[in-house]
Amino acid sequence: MIGAAGAWPAPARAAPDDAGTSRHVAIAARIAGDDNRVRLVLDFERKPDFALRYLENPDRVVIDLPETVFAFPDDALQPRGLVSSLRYGSSGEGRARMVFELAAPARMELVEATEEAEGSIHRLVFDAVAIDRAAFSTRVAESVWSDSAKDPAKTDASPSDTLTIVIDAGHGGIDGGAEGPAGSMEKDVTLAFAEAFKAALEQEDGIRVAMTRTDDSFLSLSARVRKAREEQADLLISLHADSINIKSLRGATVYTLSDKASDALAQSLADQESGDEAIVGASLDDAPEAVAAILVDLARTETRVFSTGLARQVLQSFEGQVKLINNPLRHAGFRVLQAPDVPSVLVEMGYLSNREDEKLLTDEEWRQDTARLLAQSVQNYRKTILAGRR
Repeated sequence: MIGAAGAWPAPARAAPDDAGTSRHVAIAARIAGDDNRVRLVLDFERKPDFALRYLENPDRVVIDLPETVFAFPDDALQPRGLVSSLRYGSSGEGRARMVFELAAPARMELVEATEEAEGSIHRLVFDAVAIDRAAFSTRVAESVWSDSAKDPAKTDASPSDTLTIVIDAGHGGIDGGAEGPAGSMEKDVTLAFAEAFKAALEQEDGIRVAMTRTDDSFLSLSARVRKAREEQADLLISLHADSINIKSLRGATVYTLSDKASDALAQSLADQESGDEAIVGASLDDAPEAVAAILVDLARTETRVFSTGLARQVLQSFEGQVKLINNPLRHAGFRVLQAPDVPSVLVEMGYLSNREDEKLLTDEEWRQDTARLLAQSVQNYRKTILAGRR
């Protein structure tokens, strides 16, 4: 959930201890209303405790929750009426948070708590209602921020605010990847860009960088995913510059993981990149088969939400600065993106099959500028995470 709708901290790692006892799951959400009243409906798989708090400058309502997987669709909650923006995600060990920025002072109250579907759904219904400034300021003053629920406007950064980014330079070694009309090899283009991207990220605060490869060596897709998980990556960004039969096609694209490709082009590239590698999943050897399947499914649901948010940040940074193809946010079953607990995107920087793109992809100035834009998108993503944690 990003842009108009929110922010995401990195998802909790799937582990056998998580099975159905500690984490809540928000399985559905919806919002409706106008400038005077907005209704928020949240459906959980079991009843959560919650606390409401208020903040000024800007005016916000915070709903603090126990550790929660937000498994509803990206577009389920969109700002409207009194709610000018919103974000949600982890806010620290064992906690989650929803933050609603207000267009005008308002109070939020629980108006209904019911059980649906024979007790399998626990529904909470909140109403945000416009109030005057004095009444809102009173609510702000009465809000208590304990150590376990700190004021998001006042918490200092901590080591936990550091994001670990793993950069994956596509191809390498005997796998040269695509080749451009002028002879440029994809494996060289991606490594050069990865190095520029790493340098740009290292200029940003709160970011640690690792690379899947630092030289012209072959690395299987499964090894790339394993590297990200070994580094406990918060993000994996895989860089590519493929070739396509449509020579006129040019521009950047950002891909996220999906079981079904968004279009024929996405499917073609996924097939081209993935080969016959086995899908890499979480290490859950000690978990019962049914429990492991549930954990991986929950982790993937949460991770894909975060991955889509990162992809949108990348495209926002590129907009007007880097040429994009039509519908630049696409998805397919790329194997390198399939770690269930690492948010991942594949950035197609351009197409070596297009002469104009090849010139740009091998131009050092373009590479440096684009790497800085990509690094800024990661920093923007990090800032939304910090906003959700605080």
